[in-house]
Amino acid sequence: MTPRAPLFLGIDIGSGSVKAVVATSAGRIIAQGSRPSSIRRPRPGFAEMDAGTDWWDPVVALCREVVPRAEGRLAGVAVSGIGPCVLPTDSAGAPLAPAILYGIDSRATDEVAELEERLGRGSILERCGTELGSQAAGAKLLWLRNRRPEIWRQTSMWFSCHSWIGFRLTGEWYLDHHTASQFDPLYDIRSQDWLREWCDEILPDARLPRLVWPADIVGTVTVRAARETTLPVGLPVIAGTVDAWAEAFSAGVRRPGDLMVMYGSTMFMVQVLPAPVSHPGLWTTSGVERESHTLAAGMSTSGSLTAWVRDLTSGADFPTLIEEAEATTPGSDGLLMLPYFAGERSPIHDPNARGTIIGLTLDHNRGHLFRAAYEGIGYAIRQVLDQVAQFVGPAARVVAVGGGTQGGLWTQIVSDIAGVEQIIPRVTIGASYGDALLAAIGTGSVPPATDWATEESIVRPRPENRASYDALYELFTSLYPKTVDVMHELARLQSEGGLARGAEPGPADPVSGRPSAPASAPPPRHRPHR
Repeated sequence: MTPRAPLFLGIDIGSGSVKAVVATSAGRIIAQGSRPSSIRRPRPGFAEMDAGTDWWDPVVALCREVVPRAEGRLAGVAVSGIGPCVLPTDSAGAPLAPAILYGIDSRATDEVAELEERLGRGSILERCGTELGSQAAGAKLLWLRNRRPEIWRQTSMWFSCHSWIGFRLTGEWYLDHHTASQFDPLYDIRSQDWLREWCDEILPDARLPRLVWPADIVGTVTVRAARETTLPVGLPVIAGTVDAWAEAFSAGVRRPGDLMVMYGSTMFMVQVLPAPVSHPGLWTTSGVERESHTLAAGMSTSGSLTAWVRDLTSGADFPTLIEEAEATTPGSDGLLMLPYFAGERSPIHDPNARGTIIGLTLDHNRGHLFRAAYEGIGYAIRQVLDQVAQFVGPAARVVAVGGGTQGGLWTQIVSDIAGVEQIIPRVTIGASYGDALLAAIGTGSVPPATDWATEESIVRPRPENRASYDALYELFTSLYPKTVDVMHELARLQSEGGLARGAEPGPADPVSGRPSAPASAPPPRHRPHR
């Protein structure tokens, strides 16, 4: 009897959906599925997800859906997810609070300032490879310890998104090196290990998960997990990593000089490095492959901004909006948009930045507005790519991935603005496809150098648009420094006036126990425009 071919399950937990794919050892897709998930914003600056409802339940449903449709022998599973997240749990792994999300959650501003004062900004940059900001998950652990002591006292373990799913499948507590390297300032980027003296100083009462690499086997599916998911008992579980890095892996971004631009609800860029470096405006992290390093940048909005424009303009569908945007001239007839509608990570690192639309006239229509959103994101991408090029040299190869690559116009605008060619892979499923490849490599079913990525098309910049975009880019980069004080004052007013909409209350009154008047927002903290 001929043995059944091995198959590999990849699962990715995103901010808007959970996706699963089953693939062969050659990368051929056998089955796939998706389930919705959602972010909750209970107050300004907070971004959370429910680990049970938004992570585990969709994973269970997808396992039950896609695995029976795959005719073959399931040989391994890997999970990726949004990150870095902070999920505190008790000793049994039960969540004690909603998961605190990655850089779109900016609640730990005071803890960032506290850590910089205690440890020194320069020392943090040198040892961790990154300045602290809203992405720093170590600061969010300190936020829990400082602001939610009743939760912290019960916390026995803490997880990122995919590592908690791995725990539910195996009972093993671990964190992959890449995700750990975003728990600044707890991880040493050069020794690629926990920075134990800082861990002891910042979180003296905390335990640390064991460190593994994304393709390592961390355990096998338990009887209990098998009963819930229908996965086979004893199935090898591979560690996985943060979704953007799993997606880069799926797209073949694996050699020094390779750079991925991920078009999603947020925008993310990852470039593989030959060696670790430290840059104040970018994030140096451990990579996917053993002992590798990457340089990364992330923006707080992209696809979420285009969805906002769609909803604002009576919910026209995206094909209609793209058609109308294509009919407008490059530069949107003198309309500029700063895409800082949820604060901004790269390139300005300012959680109190706010979205700006300037140049509006009565002649502008929704096509102009939609194109201006694409262009505003494109200008910000160019800022990041310029930073990367100045620091480590221009990317040798740029690969574009994510749902935003499918319409054509967005990637063309970015190539026109930034002057770069972008390779579009044939398979753009994303991180779940990279997870399946990690499972195949991690189980030893294929060689470690196996790459499933193949080229579908190349988007080339159009020289006729370069001059006008260069001129508008200069105006775009001058706009934030000229408006930052107004942005911060508006952010303060939004925070102080937001209690009825769920802003964080002030300290409890010592007599009644009820929240007192809302506390003033912390002083805006931003870095100089680069």
